Amino acid sequence: MPLILVSGYPCSGKTYRSNQLVDFFNIKIRAATEPHIGRLSVTHINDQTLGLNRDVYKEARSEKDARAAEYSAVKRHLGRDTIVIADGLNYIKGFRYQLYCEAKAVQTPSCVVHIGTPIEKCKEVNKELLNDPDRDGGYPNDIFENLVYRYEEPNGMTRWDSPLFTVPYDDATPPCEDIWNALIGNEGELKRVKPNLATVMKPAAESDYLYELDKTTQEIMNAVLAWQRDHVGELGGQVVIGDKTVELPASPVTLPQLQRTRRQFISMNRQHNLAKPRIHGSFIEYLNTSFG
Repeated sequence: MPLILVSGYPCSGKTYRSNQLVDFFNIKIRAATEPHIGRLSVTHINDQTLGLNRDVYKEARSEKDARAAEYSAVKRHLGRDTIVIADGLNYIKGFRYQLYCEAKAVQTPSCVVHIGTPIEKCKEVNKELLNDPDRDGGYPNDIFENLVYRYEEPNGMTRWDSPLFTVPYDDATPPCEDIWNALIGNEGELKRVKPNLATVMKPAAESDYLYELDKTTQEIMNAVLAWQRDHVGELGGQVVIGDKTVELPASPVTLPQLQRTRRQFISMNRQHNLAKPRIHGSFIEYLNTSFG
């Protein structure tokens, strides 16, 4: 069932808004007369339910492990009869794209709820939490500033961030009814999403599929590195590889960054039966998403 990604600055009120959504959905489910609606349940996933503390965002390694824990939890709970509300920072658009792909792979809709609390208000709330030992602690100031700096705001023009619902700080509640209609529907039938070739899960039919997946992504990664070696000092750039173009960011892309992105793509597509020509285009699209 649907995946709702809640995104916002630290201390923007994500958990508060998520709890409002949980309460609204549970009321709708209890009041439903349709059996397929009445059997639905709501699962709320956040740092607290995963047993994560604020310090995980201090180091890149622990932060990566925290994202992996959220990713695994979302993937585990996505199913026919469960509405999943993922209330984490979800501030990296590449991570939101991964979760979008997981939802599409099981043919369920997804959306992003952006908590639009101003930075200054978030700072104020964080300071209050840090000074109150009886409440769930805020973020250390250095971690807070770093997370705000790295936050990638959702963009409703991209398919993985749409539909996008923004909740202003002064609004009493999120647009719960609109979110319900967008994901569940009000016509008595649960909404289904048709998976595309990049997300449909089925065993690889070609015996050399994994070889081609590894070989093609390695060749593209090498082409990007070679272009950067030949254009030292240039900001950004376009690397034409076959009939596709890799759009490089303003800062140089490091080998570890490329290797990490490549491993993520291979992990996501290891069991997917992509046609060989599509591996090339899909990986370049994934790179552009990660760089953008």
